[in-house]
Amino acid sequence: RDIAVEWVEWVMEGGLDRTEEGGFQHRTTDDENPGELWDDTLMMTVLAVANVGRILGRQEYIDEAVYQFLLHIEYLCDVKSGLWYHGWTFEGKHHFSEAFWGRGNCWVTIAIPVLLEMVDVPASVSRYLKTVLVRQIKALSALQDESGMWHTVLDDPTSYLESSATCGFGYGILKAMNMGLLDRSYCAISDKALQALLAVVDENGVVQQVSYGTPMGRASKDFYKEIPLRPMPYGQALAMLFLMEMQG
Repeated sequence: RDIAVEWVEWVMEGGLDRTEEGGFQHRTTDDENPGELWDDTLMMTVLAVANVGRILGRQEYIDEAVYQFLLHIEYLCDVKSGLWYHGWTFEGKHHFSEAFWGRGNCWVTIAIPVLLEMVDVPASVSRYLKTVLVRQIKALSALQDESGMWHTVLDDPTSYLESSATCGFGYGILKAMNMGLLDRSYCAISDKALQALLAVVDENGVVQQVSYGTPMGRASKDFYKEIPLRPMPYGQALAMLFLMEMQG
């Protein structure tokens, strides 16, 4: 707990750089990514801020988390499709290669229900977040492959099928249904995702078909197709979350 609190205080007190309009700048191990918003940040940083706010009774932390969700929606959610771009740069005023990256989108499908379960938000904000989530899931339902998986670039069937995003979508959709945010007509989607997951778990319980760590595809969507496939901890974790939600 002390480590988590210390880290969130570092975020809140200016240790993590901000973009224009006060967004959390997405920092990676090899780059500070000046002026950039990434969809990864909602899962990696914003939920932690909300949860520490809940634990410590710090409403200003919860308010900051809600603001970050709203700001990321403004700049990353595509108004035409409901899918999310991987990133936005305030410096260049664009969405880089305009990729609808699978795993990045799955962080959103997970993060919205988790936030709404974790903390109390105003009814109007809850309604808005639910609308954004349902719109994304409707788009995802049309892009699910016959195998039950999704492509690593969601709207590009020439990109490979990827299991960590599939687990994240399956988990987020199922959790949204279990919370009453989504009607049960989407059960078939999560069921197909489960069968796809089971097909890529090897005899040692290791989840295969997981794309390696993926920085921003800055120039071309083809960048995402070149990310190697290999077992990764987040692939295992997303599969565990999905399976636990199924059991629940």
